[in-house]
Amino acid sequence: MASKKSAVLEKKHPAHSNGVMTSSQLHNGVLKKEQLMFAYRTMVLARYIDEKEMNLLKQGKILFHISGPGHEAAQVAIAMAMKSGYDWAYPYYRDLAFSLAYGTTAKDILCENMHRIEGPSSHGRQMPSHYGDKRYRIVGQSSPTGTQYLQAVGTAMGSRKEGNDEVTYVSSGEGATSEGEFAEAVAWASREKFPVIFCVQNNKFAISVPVKDQIVGGSVARLYSAYPNLKTFEIDGTDFLESFRAASEAVAYARSGNGPAMIEAHCVRLFPHSSSDDPKKYMTAKQIEEDKAKDPIPKFEKYLIANGYASQKDLDAVRVEVKKEVEAASDYAEAAASPTADTALRNVFSPNVIVPKENFVEPMHNGTSIVMVDAINHALHEEMKRNPKMVVYGEDVADGKGGVFTATKNLTNKFGADRCFNSPLAEASIMGTAIGLAVRGFKPVVEIQFGDYIWPAFMQIKDELVHMRYRTDGDWTCPVVIRVATGGYIRGGLYHSQSIEGIFTHVPGLWIAMPSNAADAKGLLKTAIREENPVLFCEHKGLYRQQFAATNEPDENYCLPFGVAKVKREGTDITVVTWGFMVQRSIEAARKLEEKGISVEVIDLRTLIPWDKETVYNSIRKTGKVLVVHEDTKTGGFGAEIGMQIAEECFEHLDAPLARVAALDAPIPFAPALENTVLPQEHHITSALEKLAAF
Repeated sequence: MASKKSAVLEKKHPAHSNGVMTSSQLHNGVLKKEQLMFAYRTMVLARYIDEKEMNLLKQGKILFHISGPGHEAAQVAIAMAMKSGYDWAYPYYRDLAFSLAYGTTAKDILCENMHRIEGPSSHGRQMPSHYGDKRYRIVGQSSPTGTQYLQAVGTAMGSRKEGNDEVTYVSSGEGATSEGEFAEAVAWASREKFPVIFCVQNNKFAISVPVKDQIVGGSVARLYSAYPNLKTFEIDGTDFLESFRAASEAVAYARSGNGPAMIEAHCVRLFPHSSSDDPKKYMTAKQIEEDKAKDPIPKFEKYLIANGYASQKDLDAVRVEVKKEVEAASDYAEAAASPTADTALRNVFSPNVIVPKENFVEPMHNGTSIVMVDAINHALHEEMKRNPKMVVYGEDVADGKGGVFTATKNLTNKFGADRCFNSPLAEASIMGTAIGLAVRGFKPVVEIQFGDYIWPAFMQIKDELVHMRYRTDGDWTCPVVIRVATGGYIRGGLYHSQSIEGIFTHVPGLWIAMPSNAADAKGLLKTAIREENPVLFCEHKGLYRQQFAATNEPDENYCLPFGVAKVKREGTDITVVTWGFMVQRSIEAARKLEEKGISVEVIDLRTLIPWDKETVYNSIRKTGKVLVVHEDTKTGGFGAEIGMQIAEECFEHLDAPLARVAALDAPIPFAPALENTVLPQEHHITSALEKLAAF
């Protein structure tokens, strides 16, 4: 199998002095010749790569192309104003010139866009133009527009917590600023003065949607100019010198701790949006010609010649040299190795399991009796003490509230407001910033107050958090823990009662825990915090203070591995597979069946991803009958997946049809009589067991 990455020699660009432009490199406010020629060469390199890729697309050697011509001047200028490999970058899909100016090479780009292993962003796993390069702190990017903004704020938050002067660049087109997450990101960064450079590259079209249909007044910078602490710039993004002056001022402002900066660079899109687009369908011939007249490269060439920095012969020589470089890079990439089929599942999850289930022996717990919510609180205290990079945040988590269920009480008092703090009431902000913190080494343990309100964060979880490891083939990881209160039986009505695990078990790359008692909650949460995978930690709020869920408290060294079920009650006639609140209901039903001479074994899965198939299958081979019980709706619930896998692996051992007890396919209503009808009750489980026993 080919090596995942080739060896890379560290290099410095002539445009950078330790990665940043200094005053000594300026002459009367203008860059010296060496830096100006580097900027020109990089702009031309980006243009030639774009043109080469369009040819490769026609030859079937590249499968998709998204263009950047017209944006080169602003991108190169901003990259030159930053410290490559020190500052952080979240570029968007047109940021080819930025990536080149920041350190990535033509070989790197073409390897990535030809889906080769040596591609530094995804190593062949993503479509072209998703830039990333860990060597230079360019975080591997995704396709959703606007999600990167909150992540950049999280990374900048980490810079503040570490006390350094890094800045974080993040960019998009003007269309992505219509996403609510853009507004959330600017608001949080401005309020906390985080060092973010927001770059909006406004080329007047979001694919085909004109700017007049996106932005009131046509300018993002003007809309946000009233934000406290936010310095805004509106510039001609086709003018390299104007772009560099603005970028230098913006970076200096953010690096000095004054707050974030927003650069709106008015650019032109000289090529189609992508290889699937035809601008003639929505742009007039006049508009197309007007944009061509604003091409930043000829504009910059005129400046270089007029001011004596280069002759036409010099510029022609650069073009010849760059074209040779692109052709050589293309040949290299075409010959480079592609991923092999045996690596398709690599880095869905971390290859490292910190708390393995092999040889695990369940200990006796000798602590005093504790309810589940307090066990969770103690786990957080112990892990905060153990890991100084762990941070806890969410809505109302700081002291004095300490969480709406008191799960985070005294964390702020003990560890400080820098490590346990309140977030805005914005679930996407919580998740997006957690990703940005995690990629730089923090351990965010965030709280989503109710499972019913997790959905604004779903894009960040589904398309960003769990894909980061896979889409970068392990270069970047996001081991975030999401604590969330779920479930009904508390008279919470439609919006404080939902079970969410059935939806999230469909998300590859996410571990899911759902404990039924205090000891398991503490042990699983400590494990979740120590593991390298993102974890959805579902806490049934109906169990928080129930005495039947109370246990003796485990000590601070207890960690419960994921994928280890527990037989809560042994039996020989029927197996019940369940989790969460349904464990106790199933035990109660099993006791009633015992009075009728029917022996029921109850298995608490404890974790759903991964789930303990071995314990379940061994039980079914003994009993021959199985009932799956869960609180989520019957249709699409995780019980259906468990049942199908049982059918595939244990069919010959079954003496009766698979059976399920679950909630009705309806929202959870408020009135007690209605809630009791929709949610599964003990008598539903008892009835199903009796039916199985009679089969």
